[in-house]
Amino acid sequence: MYISITRDIQVTALPDFLHEQSDPANDRFVWSYTIEIANLGKERVQLLSRHWIIIDAYGRKEEVKGPGVVGEQPVLEPGETFRYASGCPLTTPSGLMKGSYTMITTDGETFDIEVPAFSLDSPLSKPTLN
Repeated sequence: MYISITRDIQVTALPDFLHEQSDPANDRFVWSYTIEIANLGKERVQLLSRHWIIIDAYGRKEEVKGPGVVGEQPVLEPGETFRYASGCPLTTPSGLMKGSYTMITTDGETFDIEVPAFSLDSPLSKPTLN
């Protein structure tokens, strides 16, 4: 589990390798990930957009930007949590994801919150020392 907190918004990421959807012989490795966004603050916020950076084992980088998450732009009152699941395919047996969400307050102030970097490791990846 990976956790970051920005401006009283906690983002938790939990990746999971999907054996049944992966095909190593054809360089296809697939993960699901669950994201939980918790409003620990005192103000109402809404998620407007996402920005993902996905890096494979060779250092190749892909960026994904767009409105909302899984077709939603959730509003979080103080104390509320929003959870969703999505997926990520790679052509390498490991990689990482990180990113940010753009939020807006009821006063119209926008700000970015960090999505913690999380490792995409399959049982087929070779351990490396960093």
